[in-house]
Amino acid sequence: MPARKRRAKAGWNVLGLLVFLVVGFPVYWMLNTAVKPAKDAIDPDPSLLPTGLTLSNFRRALDIADFWGPVGRSLVVSLTVVLIGIAVGMLAALAISRFAFRGRKVVIVAILAVQMIPLVAMIIPVFLLLNDLGQYDRLSGLILTYLTFILPFTVWTLRGFIVNIPRELEEAAMVDGCSRTGAFVRVVFPLLAPGLVATSVYGFIQAWNEYLYALMLMSQQKQTATVWLANFTTKHGTEYAPMMAGATMMAVPIVVLFLLVQRKMAAGLTAGAVKG
Repeated sequence: MPARKRRAKAGWNVLGLLVFLVVGFPVYWMLNTAVKPAKDAIDPDPSLLPTGLTLSNFRRALDIADFWGPVGRSLVVSLTVVLIGIAVGMLAALAISRFAFRGRKVVIVAILAVQMIPLVAMIIPVFLLLNDLGQYDRLSGLILTYLTFILPFTVWTLRGFIVNIPRELEEAAMVDGCSRTGAFVRVVFPLLAPGLVATSVYGFIQAWNEYLYALMLMSQQKQTATVWLANFTTKHGTEYAPMMAGATMMAVPIVVLFLLVQRKMAAGLTAGAVKG
């Protein structure tokens, strides 16, 4: 290998390492703070290395407020949003990708336009609408709210995957006797599976990490996991070590989900894209 290529490769490796350090340091600091004594977490001269290992912060996080209730509600909301979003989004993406109908371009532009609207700008209209529908302070209302910004993302992403699947495969299956539905189930759906997994994971992360709407639309008795973390901030100050312990426990479902679907997700990230 020429010296120039070796230097270029070494440069890219160093750049990749720097990016990893920048991205990974907040995660490391969260774990480091979660397992260190609470007094060390507020030390004005913090140490980059753990000064002591303790699980008292996790016990404090579980005792300070109801932990399993908010986590359970977050799981219900996130999973429901993903299931509805994937079911509806897949059919909508299929229609946009495979069928020519009047207003098709308008629908595509509308999907993009919805994603450009800042979520904070919709708080008051959403609050008034849910209040009129009797869905304020209800999980069903929060699910509907999350679908307004996760569903367009799902449709647009799945459209990119479907466009990359040759139409000729469906036509060949229909020539062999399959109906349009049968061709989709037997041919398109298996090829679309990696894209469904990747989109589902991103949709789940969006719903799981959402804070603003969960804070404004749900009471304290029905708070989700992200709002639950605010219990560590009181008029007396912030308990940083228990807060980081709570954040660590909140990250566990995301990590487990990613580990379960990492192969499909990796395939989905490279199979999709922006063709069409």
